[in-house]
Amino acid sequence: MCAYSAADMKLEVVIGDITSAKVEAIVNAANSELWMGGGVAGAIKRAAGDSVEKEAMALGPISPGESVVTSAGALPAPIKWVVHAATMGPDLLTSESLIREATTSALAEGARIGATSMAYPALGTGVGGFRMDQAAEVMVGAVLAGDGGPVEMVLFVVRDFPAMQEFASAIGRRR
Repeated sequence: MCAYSAADMKLEVVIGDITSAKVEAIVNAANSELWMGGGVAGAIKRAAGDSVEKEAMALGPISPGESVVTSAGALPAPIKWVVHAATMGPDLLTSESLIREATTSALAEGARIGATSMAYPALGTGVGGFRMDQAAEVMVGAVLAGDGGPVEMVLFVVRDFPAMQEFASAIGRRR
C-alpha cells in the first residue's frame, strides 16, 4: 500500500476487489448508457445485484465524463453508494480528457452525497484500453485538483502489482 496525505485528503492504493473496499462509495467504470457488462462494472453487478444496474440505467443515458449515483444494492457495509462514472460512450473508446472528467465528476458526486471515503478503479484501463501509467497520472491529479468537500480519503483499488506501482508512483510524485 502507498499513502499520501494532503491538507484535507488522504490517497491510498491497494490491490484488491473494489466491491469489498472499506469505504462509503465505490466508483464504477461506466459507459454512457450505464449498462453493466464486464470488467469492474460486471464485478459490481455480480456483487451488488441487478438492482444497481436497473437504478443506473433509469438515470441514463449520460454524457461521457459525467457521473450518477445509485444505492449499493447488496454490497457489504460500509459501502452505501455506487458512483457510475462514464469513462466512455457507446463506442467504448476513452481518452485522457474523459478519464479526467469522469474522475472529477465522480468526486463531485461523492461530495454531493456526503461520502467521506471513496474507492476508484483504474478508470479506462480495461475495456477502454488506456495505458495504466497515464490513467494513474490523470486520476491522481484530478482527485487532488477536485473539490472533494467531505471526502477525506480516496482509495485506488487496482488488480495487480504493476498497476499498484503506477498509482504509487503517481501519488509519490505529489509528495
